[in-house]
Amino acid sequence: MPLPEAEIINSFITKIFKYESMTFGDMKRGFAFSYHGHLVGNDSAAAYDQLAKNLAPYNLTPLFQEENDEQIIILVHEAEPPELPKVSKNILFFLATLISVLFTGAVFESNLPANTELVPLLKDALFHIWRGVPFAASLLSILLAHEFGHYLMGRYHKTKVTLPFFLPLPYPFSILGTLGAFIQMKERPKNKRVLFDIGIAGPLAGLVVAIPVLLYGLSLSELAPLTGTGMLEGNSILYLLSKYAVFGKLLPEPVSYNGVAPFFYWVRYIFTSTPSPIGALDVQVHNIAWAGWAGLLVTSLNMIPMGTLDGGHIIYSRFGKKVKKLVPFIFAALVALGFAWQGWWLWAVMLNFLGRRHAEPLDQITELDPKRRKWAFFALIIFILVFIPVPLVVYG
Repeated sequence: MPLPEAEIINSFITKIFKYESMTFGDMKRGFAFSYHGHLVGNDSAAAYDQLAKNLAPYNLTPLFQEENDEQIIILVHEAEPPELPKVSKNILFFLATLISVLFTGAVFESNLPANTELVPLLKDALFHIWRGVPFAASLLSILLAHEFGHYLMGRYHKTKVTLPFFLPLPYPFSILGTLGAFIQMKERPKNKRVLFDIGIAGPLAGLVVAIPVLLYGLSLSELAPLTGTGMLEGNSILYLLSKYAVFGKLLPEPVSYNGVAPFFYWVRYIFTSTPSPIGALDVQVHNIAWAGWAGLLVTSLNMIPMGTLDGGHIIYSRFGKKVKKLVPFIFAALVALGFAWQGWWLWAVMLNFLGRRHAEPLDQITELDPKRRKWAFFALIIFILVFIPVPLVVYG
């Protein structure tokens, strides 16, 4: 870079940063300039915005970093604007998922005897796929709210994100007809506040739809004793309270607590699904209630505080690179939960390999403001309320 331009850039730095050392970079080193020192003033977010605006004509992007007690500003050459995938892909995936969820819902609404073999059951669902509309409308409205919460917040913060990609997986391969949906951030968020807003917007938007859907679906459901053998949806604190709000009972209501205090009985049951609820009075979930429960499950899985999951975005925004110290504890917790539901072992393996990377903002110095810190604590409360330690319970 010509010396006059270097001096101009250096003058931009000195307006916001008192540096103790400066290093010239090159293409091989991956940066143009590196400054070590401390910001002037306390408003790091405003300092970043000012520097980014001044450097835009020179095609340079500032990175704010911290290392021990030292602050670092690195100037890198601006990357090519990311390209977003064609919307047609999102539409095709959504239509495939719509058909898959409709088909799965039609299976659940079948009027055939319970002992009907799989092939006739699937044929019946295919010819009566319209019966899956209540389930599909309920579940997809929750997933759409969740993903568009992320998408619209990303657009609000001028961060390039893709439209949602829905993943179809029909019955009998999935009991929901889908593996869920996701969006991709095509560029790094500006700072932790932006990352936090994008991360928390999805779960909040999804729950705004999921909770009314769940309560309405429970109002359409009936109570009956559990006999024979079967599989139940697992309990979270919020699901347990939702059933209590509709039916006035903690369900599945055991025949007897066998001398165990009710509080400890329910703590044990939620985390281990024992003792078996055979004979207990429980809700026979309507398909709409099933979709609402699935919304709670999707929210709880997304809020696991690791990697690029929503919970990973939230916890990284709050604690930065310190979250690496939590990874072994989260992994150990998933392994321990696996003794109650083996699906957690698969999640532990996936997150052990894929959950160690985080979406690192351009500005890693700016911390969450007090209001967002309160929302981060609220997100922790939500995670505790919706987390389902044993998603599927086998009885009998």
